[in-house]
Amino acid sequence: LEREYGELALKLIILGLAVTPLRNWTGISLIRFRRAIGVTAFFFVLAHFLVWTVLDVQSLDRVWTEIVKRPYVTVGMAAFLMLIPLAVTSNNLSIRKLGGATWRRLHKLVYPAALLGGIHFLWLGKGFQLEPIIYLAIIGEGVIIITELVQPGSLVEIIKIVEIVEVIEFVRAVIAGWLATLFVIGI
Repeated sequence: LEREYGELALKLIILGLAVTPLRNWTGISLIRFRRAIGVTAFFFVLAHFLVWTVLDVQSLDRVWTEIVKRPYVTVGMAAFLMLIPLAVTSNNLSIRKLGGATWRRLHKLVYPAALLGGIHFLWLGKGFQLEPIIYLAIIGEGVIIITELVQPGSLVEIIKIVEIVEVIEFVRAVIAGWLATLFVIGI
C-alpha cells in the first residue's frame, strides 16, 4: 500500500508537469485539470507518508530518527515538505492574496519536489531496478523541458533557489552508467 501510494503520487506529479508541454506540442489543453491533479498527487503523498508512519515506523519518536538515518527518507521528506505549501495555496483565494507572480514563483517548488521524489524512489529500491531510473529520467528531462518552455532561463532561477545542480548531475551520471552497464551486459 505504501509503495503504491508513493508511485501513484509520482505518476500524478509527472502528469501535472506534462500539462503545459502537452498543450504546446499537441494543442490538447488539460490546464483546467492541473490543480486537481496536483492536489490529488499531494493527498497520495500524504497517504504514502501516513502509511509509512503508522505501519512501518509505528512511532512518532522514530519518524525523526528514520529521517536522519536513511538518506532516501530524508530526500522523500524534503519533497513532501516542499509540496505542503503548494497544496495549501492551490486555491483561488491564495492566488488573489499572494498575487499571481508570487503564487507562480512559489509553485515552482514542484520541480525540485518532483526531482527529489524521483531520487527517493530510486534510492529506496533494493538492488538494481529499472523502473525508478526511468521515472527519474522522465522527471529530470521533463523539468528541464517544461521550465524552458514556460519561461526561458527559468531553470537557472530554480537551480539557484534550490541549489540542486550537483544532485542532478550525479543522478544523470548514475543513470548513464547504469544504462551503459545494461547495454554492455545485454539486458
